[in-house]
Amino acid sequence: MDTANPITGRGSPHTTADAGAAVARGDGTWSAYTYSLLRPLDPTILMACINQLRSARIALSTVASVAVLASAGCVLARPARATVGPPPQSLAARDVIIPSTSGSELHAWLIRGRQGAGAVVLLHGVGDNRTSMLGRARFLQAAGYTVLAPDFQAHGESPGEHITFGARESLDAAAAVSFLRAEAPTERVGVIGVSMGGAAALVGPAPLRVDALVLESVYPTIRDAISNRLKVWLGPFGFLGPVLAPVLLDAVGPQIGVSESELRPITRIGDTDTPLLVVAGSNDPYTPIEEARDLFGHARSPKAFWQVSGAGHEDLHAFAPAEYERIVGSFLAANLRPGAQRSR
Repeated sequence: MDTANPITGRGSPHTTADAGAAVARGDGTWSAYTYSLLRPLDPTILMACINQLRSARIALSTVASVAVLASAGCVLARPARATVGPPPQSLAARDVIIPSTSGSELHAWLIRGRQGAGAVVLLHGVGDNRTSMLGRARFLQAAGYTVLAPDFQAHGESPGEHITFGARESLDAAAAVSFLRAEAPTERVGVIGVSMGGAAALVGPAPLRVDALVLESVYPTIRDAISNRLKVWLGPFGFLGPVLAPVLLDAVGPQIGVSESELRPITRIGDTDTPLLVVAGSNDPYTPIEEARDLFGHARSPKAFWQVSGAGHEDLHAFAPAEYERIVGSFLAANLRPGAQRSR
């Protein structure tokens, strides 16, 4: 039986297969879909951390608050391992294992599509696994695409020592694309990357070389990502977020072997000429719409921007499925299918 989430009352997202159905609306409520870039080892630890931060706010200082975060186990570098289990029968998927230069062996689902229909890699967000991409996988399967949905290193069933917020995961993203190209050599390949998954498509040795790239709720810099989350969590003391974020990053970076400079999608997005669709929720407190537009502004053409009205930092496919499938589906078809007008 799943452990109840004290924040939502729902089961733990790390042990349930319907994690993608639970979302955080960006209105101060929490969900199993994501704990964003500061994820606890389990929901109980997160609640303890938040309570400690709130009780310490009166005497809050930069060093003391970071110590509270670390002592409560709130730093998201801990692995988010989970037993995913077999894919739903309706997907007609098979389990595959993909070697990655991150040092991990990525556990993934591969769904065969129609020849010539295109292929898509689904890259999940931090603290999640491939089950959070089930809705998108079903949509793409119905449209005929070949689909690969991996667990990043230190997530789901893929081994790993630390979550690195996109740095080491960028090597996994490249491994997944290479694997899919080998499995479907005649297909054009696209990627849908959610939050950290989108960052992983941009950072690392080089942005992914694919034929279409969808970036959902992607942070411009890791400092922005942490600062925005602290602003929300600290309530009336949220103004301390920008002060605490660099100190927290300095404390965590050496532990996971990643520097802040490696996690700046905004400085890497201009390095790719892949047709790009940037998607962001208008009410996202963790990646505010202004930051998403700034990221978009640094990208090269061809590019398009879709603001999802009313959405927070959540599963945007679940939030607006019909609109998502129309807009994202049209973008993918235009770039992945022979005979279609490509936006490149």
